[in-house]
Amino acid sequence: MRAACFAIACLVALGCSASGERPATPVARPEPAKPADPPKAKPAGKNVLMVIAPADFRDEELFETRKVLKAAGHTVKVASMTTQEATGMLGGKATPDLTLADARAADYDAVVFVGGQGSTVLFDDAQAHKLASDAAKDGKVLAAICLAPAILANAGLLTGRRATSNGGATAVLKAKGAAVVDAAVVEDGRIITGNGPDAAREFGEAIARQLSR
Repeated sequence: MRAACFAIACLVALGCSASGERPATPVARPEPAKPADPPKAKPAGKNVLMVIAPADFRDEELFETRKVLKAAGHTVKVASMTTQEATGMLGGKATPDLTLADARAADYDAVVFVGGQGSTVLFDDAQAHKLASDAAKDGKVLAAICLAPAILANAGLLTGRRATSNGGATAVLKAKGAAVVDAAVVEDGRIITGNGPDAAREFGEAIARQLSR
């Protein structure tokens, strides 16, 4: 009897049952899958207002800058003195979405003034000055290119600030106390200026960069 008990004990110690069968191996349960990280939300697009003259705006400064901003996911509206079709210096056409009189800086994250010979009609325009001043006061991105920085200067927004421009606008900037810089694009806080059509893409990229901050 003692011998039989000893034999059974040996079988148990060896991992066998008395019947000679090995006990079933426990089945490993797979660990629950970790939930996937939620996709990162893309930055929300911003609203941009581009202001052009009724005639002789500079084509690249509207179309190329707008292309860059739209590619960055922003919504772009165009304003002018009327909503009639405007013609660029190179023949491009643009139909404004609203008049300058109806434009409100509070509705946009950036206000951009396009240059070209026609922009001289906005140099001393009270509505253009108010739009620019309201944008600056509210901390919006405020930009102008080519001759259009003269609009900002005449509105009193470039005094003591670094800026660039083109042609006769440079004299206006200096007379209004701006520190004129010989560069394609100049950023001074939330104010961005460009020196002409060749800088249109870089100008648009600077605006997009400010809007992402």
